[in-house]
Amino acid sequence: MNGEFEDHFPTDEELTRDYEVSRQTVREAVRHLAAAGLVVRQRGRGSSVARPILEQPLHSLYSLASTVRAKGIEERSEVLAAECRPAPSEVAGQLGLDTGAEVVFIERLRFAGAEPIAWDRSWLQAHQAEALLGADLSSGGLYDLLAIHCSLRITGGWERIRPVVPGPTERKLLRLAPKVAAFSIERLAFVGQAPIEWRRSLIRGDRYSLIAQWPAGAHPQPDGLT
Repeated sequence: MNGEFEDHFPTDEELTRDYEVSRQTVREAVRHLAAAGLVVRQRGRGSSVARPILEQPLHSLYSLASTVRAKGIEERSEVLAAECRPAPSEVAGQLGLDTGAEVVFIERLRFAGAEPIAWDRSWLQAHQAEALLGADLSSGGLYDLLAIHCSLRITGGWERIRPVVPGPTERKLLRLAPKVAAFSIERLAFVGQAPIEWRRSLIRGDRYSLIAQWPAGAHPQPDGLT
């Protein structure tokens, strides 16, 4: 399925007519699609195409753009802001700058297919990342663009991940249904020993999951969770 059934999955009657097969054959085919997780069947409401969950391993640096593309889904971004502006106190503290120092601010709404999946806001060291303001930010990962336009490669960093209940503005932006939570992700990225980017992301909890992996033979610490 390449998006042709995204708005409407045919009823059993429509499939029987269009493909000139028996109703039993249609039911069996749709049952197999449902078992494979490709279609959701709801009593009284028919069938619909299941939206894939994007699974993100946490063992190394990752890119949302690459994760979306790996699923065979179109990836793009709507650029909401790309400019130099004064750094708020929190941003300045994370980047080791004075409050009000100039930073590059990039705000993007990230899409997987037709749906927004994440809202990213990045603050970067202006003297190193200013060339990003002349780049095409409508697709791709920010770190690939940093490498291409600024000759900078991220070498390390850390993230803080929390589940949150988005407010009305965030919910509208991400087109989230009521009572659906999201992941709030804070990230500090480094080039060598120097912080280059402070990022805040809000990612849809109904379309995204995080997977922690550990090596074979790993044992919990004596006071660890078991």
